[in-house]
Amino acid sequence: MLLKVGELAKRTGITVRALHHYDTIGLLSPSARSEAGYRLYNRDDLARLHQVLALRRFGWALSEIAAFFRDPDLPLAELVGKQMAVLSGQIEQASALRARLATLQQQLARGELPTSADWLTTLEMMTVYDKYFSKEELNKLALYQPEGAIAEEWRALLADVRGLIAAAVPASDVRAQEVASRWMDAVVRGTAAQPQLFAKLNAMHEQEPALHQHTGITPAITDYIVAAFAEGRLAIYARYLDADELAFARANYARQSGQWPALIADVRNALDAGLAPTEPRARALAQRWMALFCSYAGNHPATHMKFRAAHQNEPGLRVGSWVTPDMIAFIQAASAP
Repeated sequence: MLLKVGELAKRTGITVRALHHYDTIGLLSPSARSEAGYRLYNRDDLARLHQVLALRRFGWALSEIAAFFRDPDLPLAELVGKQMAVLSGQIEQASALRARLATLQQQLARGELPTSADWLTTLEMMTVYDKYFSKEELNKLALYQPEGAIAEEWRALLADVRGLIAAAVPASDVRAQEVASRWMDAVVRGTAAQPQLFAKLNAMHEQEPALHQHTGITPAITDYIVAAFAEGRLAIYARYLDADELAFARANYARQSGQWPALIADVRNALDAGLAPTEPRARALAQRWMALFCSYAGNHPATHMKFRAAHQNEPGLRVGSWVTPDMIAFIQAASAP
């Protein structure tokens, strides 16, 4: 049986965008193509997708999954066993949630408690968040809190973005760039400036389409923010680059931008673990970093210096970023001959 990408997305609940991304980064490429050029997935592809999703549920980054596929030490049977253990925990959580909802229903029926759609939504989302975050991580995740200043800020940001989209304001417009900058700054603060939490949020939104309805953050809104944020950064780079350099950056800046969150999280984890820059794992991280940087900056050292000067001189490039000075120093040391 061969499935087109749209059919596979419908059957599994994974977005077409996520499947395309897996193909782009070489994590899950379809085994066949139709005469019209459509992606076609076979049984082996479905088995690999199962492995990808199982490992994502365990909190693995896409880069870690790619490394696992290059040198798999974990037998598939053991992987399925681990997934069953995770599902057992999820079943317990779902049972507890159902009990809480039953109690709420009885209270509502007796008129003891006013209807609260927001609370119900929060309860439903708790089971989703618990798949990806530990209790300790949830305590750090301000975005998880349904009430308070951060929640009010998000509601205002969503309203602003929806208004811009409804008015057909392009992502290149300064108004869109300003909202995107505020959005990314709020995400950094809402994740306690921890890139690991942001990487997990990305994974959750990729794998849980139901969240789009609960949070209001649809793929269209995400794409608009990503595009507007990129335009804002390109506008700053334009002060330092010549016309050809800027044209190259504009043509390539967004192509592999989805790989940055996982990489930044990996570097942060390496630093937290005390990994020495001279170790092979550190050098591998530096190579990945430079490859992504060169994908939009090109390979000319003079151009690289211009980008670095921009990052040193422009505070706006530090807004909405999880990259810290110690991470840059680590990459530079790991890149040294």
